[in-house]
Amino acid sequence: MVENLTAIRDHKVTLIASQWEKIQGRMRKEFGDVIYRSWLKPLSLLSRDGGSVRLSVSTRFIRDWVTSHYLEKLRQLWIVEDASVKDVAIVLEDSPHRNIDQSAQLNAEDPVGQSYAQGHLQVIQGSVNKTSPSSLLSTQQHREELGVRLDPRFTFDHFIVGKSNELAYSAARRVAESATVSYNPLFLYGGVGLGKTHLMHAIAWHIRQISPERRVLYMSAEKFMYQFIKALRHKDTFSFKEEFRSVDVLMIDDVQFICGKDSTQEEFFHTFNELVDKNHQVVVSADKSPANLEGLEERMRSRLGWGLVADIHPTTYELRLSIVQAKSELLKSNVPLNVLEFLAKKITSNVRELEGALNRVVAHAALVNTPITIEGTQELLRDLLKQTEKQLTIEDIQKKVSEHYHVKIIQMHSPSRARNIARPRQVAMYLAKQLTVCSLPEIGKKFGGRDHTTVLHAVKKVEELCGQDKSFAEDVEILRRSL
Repeated sequence: MVENLTAIRDHKVTLIASQWEKIQGRMRKEFGDVIYRSWLKPLSLLSRDGGSVRLSVSTRFIRDWVTSHYLEKLRQLWIVEDASVKDVAIVLEDSPHRNIDQSAQLNAEDPVGQSYAQGHLQVIQGSVNKTSPSSLLSTQQHREELGVRLDPRFTFDHFIVGKSNELAYSAARRVAESATVSYNPLFLYGGVGLGKTHLMHAIAWHIRQISPERRVLYMSAEKFMYQFIKALRHKDTFSFKEEFRSVDVLMIDDVQFICGKDSTQEEFFHTFNELVDKNHQVVVSADKSPANLEGLEERMRSRLGWGLVADIHPTTYELRLSIVQAKSELLKSNVPLNVLEFLAKKITSNVRELEGALNRVVAHAALVNTPITIEGTQELLRDLLKQTEKQLTIEDIQKKVSEHYHVKIIQMHSPSRARNIARPRQVAMYLAKQLTVCSLPEIGKKFGGRDHTTVLHAVKKVEELCGQDKSFAEDVEILRRSL
């Protein structure tokens, strides 16, 4: 009798697992790879009780999204596999013992179902005890509360790689995949909306996936400062130090926010040193390189430049087009290619704004039930396009070039012929000729009253240097794209 019961139970487990595998394949085919990887692949089969199926997922955000958008389709797929299924539910897996215990209780009147639930419970418990004991789970939950909750959209799979960000992506991937410290610290920097935060989240997600036992703490510099001030107020700096100096991977986003905050910098400096001494990984992001962060102590500037400093340049047209194509696929929307090309050409400031524009276009089409066209997109995004297409001035160019070469704007007007001043001035003149409708005399007037021959000489000199020096040409191209 026991042997028969065991055989029946094993057959039921195998059958349910087979059904779930087929459903996963159909979901991938139905929704596409991007949506499947983002929202449906994280689902796990938790239990089957008569006509009810319970699936689990690790985060509340994914649970709510899948429940709202894909639950009915999941139920239909289950019915195709097994007509006795009436209900599909998605629950959080943050307390696996409680969920399985409940399913076992529901199956108490069914010996086969009870045996299945108990067997499933033993497998889950063995897995949990082996790789993530309850103390580890509670510690991880505490770290999530202390830090910033990770966005499930920000993974390496969803990061579109191009020439402007390939170094930062490769470095982030190496840090996430390496069992040992590769670069310490890894310092990522770039302008707003270019992907720094996406890469930070992706590193944390990947480490959590392949090495769940590693203690990862990710937070903004602003929150680090808040926690430090809170510890000072409650006279509990010892606990603060223990919390931050005991992690395996510390990730601090937007470190520029602690510039000029002497006490916070002091604490971050000692935390940084202790983690590096222990060979624990530190990852930091900012809007500028360590050398250009104003208000940062020299010793901190030196420490942040120890490892690998990777910058993310402004996006190219090709990269922006790839991003909106991937986003359109993720939204499961039929946006015409000419509209995607239009968005990629017109919205160049940052990726966040580009994705927001695509969201507006798709949402508007769905709400008013109209096709997506170039004309409709132009009308809908009129305010945004007007802002991005404002006329570029010579003053804008001078400001951008001054920041890039670390010279003062007033030096653009000075008579100095020192190379460290003359070369940026020539680049600014060249860009003014390329990007504005101003005449040569008008440009010369904006640079300290110089005549048109000086401007013409500057343009020819920059063109000549671009042909001879690849690094110089890249610098000029970066400036041109950012303007």
